Amino acid sequence: MTNRRNLQMFARCMAATLALGSLVALAQSTKPVGKVLALVADVPMPGPAVRFDYQSFDPSSGRLYIAHMNADQLVVFDTAKREVVANLDGFKRVHGVFAAPEVHRLFASATGDHQVIAVDTQTLKIVGKAGPIDYPDGLAYAPREKKVFVSDEHGGVDAVIDATSNKLIAKITLGGGAGNTVYDPVSGHILVAVHGVNQLVVIDPATDKVLGRYPLPGIENPHGIALDMAGRVAFIAGEENHSLAVVDLNTMKMLSSYEVGDDPDVLTFDPGLKWLYVSAESGTVTIFQYRNRKLSLLGSLNMPHAHTVAVDPQTHLVYFPLENINGHPLLRIMRPADRK
Repeated sequence: MTNRRNLQMFARCMAATLALGSLVALAQSTKPVGKVLALVADVPMPGPAVRFDYQSFDPSSGRLYIAHMNADQLVVFDTAKREVVANLDGFKRVHGVFAAPEVHRLFASATGDHQVIAVDTQTLKIVGKAGPIDYPDGLAYAPREKKVFVSDEHGGVDAVIDATSNKLIAKITLGGGAGNTVYDPVSGHILVAVHGVNQLVVIDPATDKVLGRYPLPGIENPHGIALDMAGRVAFIAGEENHSLAVVDLNTMKMLSSYEVGDDPDVLTFDPGLKWLYVSAESGTVTIFQYRNRKLSLLGSLNMPHAHTVAVDPQTHLVYFPLENINGHPLLRIMRPADRK
């Protein structure tokens, strides 16, 4: 009996030692968050302390456009002056927002009205509306064709809008719910993450036809997408199983997968630093370095409601609209901690 008890105690000690070793290895491989991002400023935002959604940064003007979803407003933020220059009303349950500076337009998904609204970025006036679209969400703009592609998350299609006439001209069947929609300027194609079937769908914006459907094994309900155009890879987050895929855009093969925070939503990529930010509904922000066709974990942090993120590729500043900090909305600006 004594020998058996001694063996059991030895086994427990070994298990504890192995577990501690795993934790030490994890701690050594992950930098503390304080050494990954540093706080630059917390800027008060207008409106009530309610949910934000997508953002779009326009490097030509230095403006950041922010969808204040549950306030039915679009916030226009000057990143150089670090101040709000306008707060636009009339965008019911606004989800997606996308700036197309080449045509002086901003497109916003007014999901509550089942429409996409076009705004003149010089006057900040509404110049057109297109629909109906069941549940317009993410947006992409194809500049050569002058078309806006819209994720219809509930309708199972990507809707197509003529940006010149502001008319809905097509609905492309996806086979599942539409996650985010992005434009790849290298191939000239539209990429859509599709829920349910767990695929990346490629669309030709010239013909509005599907060119290919590519499986994302192990990625449940793919939603957010970010691209490394120079590296020719796509990063795609699975919102159902806190997963992240790396896809080769030349072969359309999935290279690898990683774990991120629960319910990942918005992704953004800093092409200069090769840093990928994955923001989740859980408030977890996971930060990776992309190098040699692989991601390495730099660290993670937790902020309430930090499910949306944008980056300025010139300054490398990172923007997190937070809906409720001490009863008020704010825009948290951060920077990589090793850069001044």
